[in-house]
Amino acid sequence: MCQAMNRSFISVILGGFGATTGPVLAIADEQIAIDADGVATALDEVDSIVIVPGYGMAVAQAQQAVAELTRRLRAKGKQVRFAIHPVAGRLPGHMNVLLAEAKVPYDIVLEMDEINEDFSETDVVIVIGSNDIVNPAAQEDPNSPIAGMPVLEVWKAKQVFVSKRGQGTGYSGIENPLFYKDNTRMFYGDAKASSDQLVQAI
Repeated sequence: MCQAMNRSFISVILGGFGATTGPVLAIADEQIAIDADGVATALDEVDSIVIVPGYGMAVAQAQQAVAELTRRLRAKGKQVRFAIHPVAGRLPGHMNVLLAEAKVPYDIVLEMDEINEDFSETDVVIVIGSNDIVNPAAQEDPNSPIAGMPVLEVWKAKQVFVSKRGQGTGYSGIENPLFYKDNTRMFYGDAKASSDQLVQAI
């Protein structure tokens, strides 16, 4: 499973590393940004959407805004589901509990092993405050500190929108090639503020 310096899976995600020492995957020169109106337009044109909530969503307390976004999308006839990584159960606030408190229907909240195979047939993935758990380097770069770690394969979707505070590498300090892929657009800003903007744009 996780080969990262013989650390446990949880310590890899929550422990932080600093800079990587081995070679990293080749990445594009820059991340491509999009605003709330651009994301809303894309969502209006698709049928299937998967939301990946992470630590950044919990910290920003954005779950109510995300739940409202879900309600509005479903009211438009979209299929909306949530993908929960195993580590989310150990994060502060437990992701499933946060979503339940926000009244997200439990039957659309799926664990990683229930949804990973569906990403290749998904129109849009919205990643909210997640980094390492959606990092393709875990599968594609044997020299990565997270090599072998189970991850949500969001990059296989047709489009990926990543809600993220800034261009940094995140808590672990590991670069994420997802942010530079051709089908990924970065939706910068605080998770709650960004989700509120998206709700208003839908």
